[in-house]
Amino acid sequence: MIASLTVVLLCQLIGEVIVRGLGLPLPGPVLGLLLLLITLLARDRFVVMARGPLRDNGVENVSKGLLPHLSLLFVPAGVGVVQKLELLATHGLGIMLVLIFSVTFTLLVTVLTFLLVSRLISRPEAK
Repeated sequence: MIASLTVVLLCQLIGEVIVRGLGLPLPGPVLGLLLLLITLLARDRFVVMARGPLRDNGVENVSKGLLPHLSLLFVPAGVGVVQKLELLATHGLGIMLVLIFSVTFTLLVTVLTFLLVSRLISRPEAK
């Protein structure tokens, strides 16, 4: 379990190093998550990679163990918001408008994507 957790954290570290080293406008953990996804897809495709912490669904079990404690990861973000209360007081209305627009836009795109994919899947193929 510790070795599998090390794989997850190592992917996050590599993502952070790449983002900071190249100055990419992307959070390091997002790139790390992409690296972890690529690693797991490669593990499922190539039997040679299914060794050590990547075998027997080790990474999946670690992620299931971390999931119930996901709310703890929002504590630093909450502290950051409290530290920037004067910024919220100054630009609060603009921030709220952007949040409302972005959530509405995201929901609409998600619904349209779901409808498009469901139509493509349920379409009978002409032979």
